[in-house]
Amino acid sequence: MSTGTNGAIGVGLLGAGVVGSEVARALLSRSESNERFLDLRSILVRDTSGDRPGIPSQVLTDEAEHVLGDSEIGIVIELMGGEEPARSYIAAALSSGKHVVTANKEVIAKHGDELTRVARANDVGLSFEASVGGGIPVLAVLQDSLSANRIDTIRAIINGTTNYILTSMDESGAAFSDALSQAQQLGYAEADPTADVDAYDPVFKLAILSRLAWGVSVAPSEVYRSGISDIGAKDLRYARELGFKIKLLAIATSDGHGIRCRVHPALVPTDVPMANVNGVMNAVEFSGDLVGRLWLQGNGAGAGPTASAVMGDVLRTARQIRSGNGSTYNAEAGQDTAMRREILPIDELEIGYYVRLSAVDRSGVLAKIADVFGKSRISIASVIQKDSDDERGLADLVITTHPALEARMQTAAERLRELDVVSSLDNLIRIENYESSTGT
Repeated sequence: MSTGTNGAIGVGLLGAGVVGSEVARALLSRSESNERFLDLRSILVRDTSGDRPGIPSQVLTDEAEHVLGDSEIGIVIELMGGEEPARSYIAAALSSGKHVVTANKEVIAKHGDELTRVARANDVGLSFEASVGGGIPVLAVLQDSLSANRIDTIRAIINGTTNYILTSMDESGAAFSDALSQAQQLGYAEADPTADVDAYDPVFKLAILSRLAWGVSVAPSEVYRSGISDIGAKDLRYARELGFKIKLLAIATSDGHGIRCRVHPALVPTDVPMANVNGVMNAVEFSGDLVGRLWLQGNGAGAGPTASAVMGDVLRTARQIRSGNGSTYNAEAGQDTAMRREILPIDELEIGYYVRLSAVDRSGVLAKIADVFGKSRISIASVIQKDSDDERGLADLVITTHPALEARMQTAAERLRELDVVSSLDNLIRIENYESSTGT
C-alpha cells in the first residue's frame, strides 16, 4: 500500500546519519505544516537510544522489518550507504511494491540493472538523484533537459574531498598528507579516506552517469581509476607555471561505437571553467550535438545539498502517487535493461602527458631521455629544468608531450625508469584536451 490510514503517504527511512537526520527533520517539518501528505512512520537505526535532536524517539527502530514490512509505508528512503545490507533492503522494498529513493552511488553503480528490473516488475519507482553531484540536479538534467541530445562527452569534478585537498595543496603549498589531515579535521574527509583519495567514489558516480547518458551498463571495474595520493606540491606548482591546474577528473566519451570511462588526476588549462572549481565544489560538463557544452556547478556534498536532492525525489514520487498517475518507474532508472557497448581500453587513449623525473644534472642526459621518447614515437612539447639538489647532483626535469597513445607512454615510462641517468620517475599525469568539444 502507498498511503497510511490518515490518507498521507507513509515514508520509511533506512539510516539516520548526518544526511538521514537532515532528511528526517525535513519530512517531519512538512508533516507538521500544511503539507501533511507525508507521514514519517519509521527510521531504521543501529542504536535507538542515541540522542537525535528534532527526531522523536518513537519513530526509531532497530528492526528493518518495521520499515520493509509496514504495509502503510509507500516510499522507502535508503541512506545507509555501503553495498550490503543496503542493496538487499532496496530490493526487498521494491519487491513489496514500495517506491525507493536512495543516495547510494555504490549500490546503483554495481546493481542498477538488477534493481531497475525489480522496480519495473513491481511497477514502482527507483530514484537516485542524490547519488551523483549532491544538490546539483545532474541526473534530472541528463534524463530530461538533454534527452534530445546525443551526448559525446562528460567531464566532471564529482568528489568534493579530493577537490578540497588539491585546492588546499595548490593554494598553500601543503603536502598531500597535511592537506588530507586538514580535510579530516574539517569533516570533509572520512577517517578512512580510501574511497575518496583512491577515486572509488567518483568511479561509482561516473558509471551511473554513463548508464544514463548512453544506456550502457558500465561496471565500476571497467572504469579506469587513479587517485591523488601521488600528487605532490611540486606538481601543482610546476603545473601552475605551465598554465594548468591539477584536478581529479571523471571523464566519459562516446564515439558511437564504444565508450571510454576514466577517473584520474589531469592537468586542466587555467582558462577553462573546470580549472577554477575549487574547495568542496562539484561541477559537471556535458557536450551534446544540439546544446553544445552545458555546465552545472554547485555543492556536491554535505547534509543540506544531499538532503535537497533526496527530498526532491521524495516529493516528486509523492506527487505522482497522489495524482494517480501510476508507476513512477524510470524516474532516474534509465532503460529497463542497459545495453552492452564496447568499453574502450585506456591503452588506446590519445592524450598529452606531464612527466616529472629526477635526473643526473650533467650534459648528455637530455639526449638519452629524448631518445626514449623518440623510440616510443612520442613527440616532446617542452622540457624545463626545475629544482636542483646540488648535494646529490640531481635536478627535476618537467617534460610535456604532444598527444600520444597511452600504451606508448607507459612503455616510455618503463624505459625512463631503467635509464642510468634517471634517479626516479616521480609523476606521470595526463593533460586533458579542451581543443575539441568531442574530447578524446
